Amino acid sequence: MRLLAPFTLASLLAACAGEPSVPPQPPATSAPATSMGAASAPLPAHLRELSGSLLGVPNASEVELALLLIDARGLPQGLLSNIQLTGNGAALPFRLPFNPQAFIPGTRVELRGRVNQAGRLILRLPPQAIEHNDSQQLGELRLEPAP
Repeated sequence: MRLLAPFTLASLLAACAGEPSVPPQPPATSAPATSMGAASAPLPAHLRELSGSLLGVPNASEVELALLLIDARGLPQGLLSNIQLTGNGAALPFRLPFNPQAFIPGTRVELRGRVNQAGRLILRLPPQAIEHNDSQQLGELRLEPAP
C-alpha cells in the first residue's frame, strides 16, 4: 500500500499538468473604444456615460480622453475612466462610460483629452468641468493646438 500511494500521486499530478481540452478565449475588447456608432451595445445599468464628438481630429491620429478627479491645485488625483480612439479626419464621436459611485462629493471632475500624431502631441481638449455624475451629452467639442 505504501508503494502504491506515491505512484498514484505522481500519476494524478501528471494528469493535471496536461494541456487544457478547451481552447483559450481571446481577450475581450472594450466596446466604447472600438465602436462609437449608434449601433454600439447598451450601457449597463450601473454605469453612466459622457458622449459627444470631437472636431478637428486629423486622420490616423491617436486620441485619448480621460475623466479625472482634480485637486485644488488643478492636478489630476485619480482616473475615473478613459478611452482611446483613432482619428478619421471628420467629427469623431465618442462614448466614455464611467461609474457614478466614483465621484467624490466636493471634488472637481474634468474631462481632458489629447491628440498625438507620429508620437508627437499636436492637439488638446481644453478641460471640460463635469458637474454631475449622470449621463451627459456634451455636444461638439473643439480641440486646440497643444503648446
